Amino acid sequence: MQQLLAPIHAFLRCETPQTWIDVAIKSDSLDELLIDHCNCELKAAQTAIFLLRKYALDKDSGRALLAWAKPYEEFIYSQDHDVVSFLARDVKKNELVAELMPKPNFKFAANLVSPLIRLIKEEFHHFEQVLELMHKRGIEYRNIRAGRYAKGMMSYVTTHEKDILRDKLIVGAYIEARSCERFAKLAPYLDGELSKFYVSLLRSEARHYQDYLALAQLVSPEDISERVKYFGELEAELILAQDDEFRFHSGSPLAN
Repeated sequence: MQQLLAPIHAFLRCETPQTWIDVAIKSDSLDELLIDHCNCELKAAQTAIFLLRKYALDKDSGRALLAWAKPYEEFIYSQDHDVVSFLARDVKKNELVAELMPKPNFKFAANLVSPLIRLIKEEFHHFEQVLELMHKRGIEYRNIRAGRYAKGMMSYVTTHEKDILRDKLIVGAYIEARSCERFAKLAPYLDGELSKFYVSLLRSEARHYQDYLALAQLVSPEDISERVKYFGELEAELILAQDDEFRFHSGSPLAN
């Protein structure tokens, strides 16, 4: 595990504060943590779908992605959140079978498709896994307001059109890397089932951050090191700053 985490720790500018871990492992925080984690997995898939539709795929391919995501979005926006029916559905009927066509006017379009499609598949699967864990534990799914973390990171994305994709990919790398770091931080404190599950997520989350970072450099004509450093410092500020909301990516909790 340490070999897997070493690049993550080198990439991130700070570790998760112990104060966040102390709150996260409390029994009355675990429900909130799992619900937000569940939402984060779907948001990660939706973000990748947005990037593919906007930058990499033609309209028909974009519509195929929306159809792929439809059962997940119908579930989260439904009134009853019927977990049993959602998890029991025939997933083979919802596989992405369409041939995806890259946009001809963006030379890196084809390069984005494979890693982001793989990411979407894995995030959908993780969403289902967290949902199943919650259901087994009697934790009801609900929509909760997102914390300030991702919005705070995205607020610093450049307004220069040619560099927006680069910045969004860098932000994606930090979100995935922080998720990986927090799974590893939490695992030793959790019950056996949940600890094993979080450890199982480390490899895919680590790959997601690496994919995002590699794509950010690919689409940029200049070296992205300084931009990566810039967002790394912003990310660390959000993680270390006091936060009045507890979320999977929230900062240091306010003292009671």
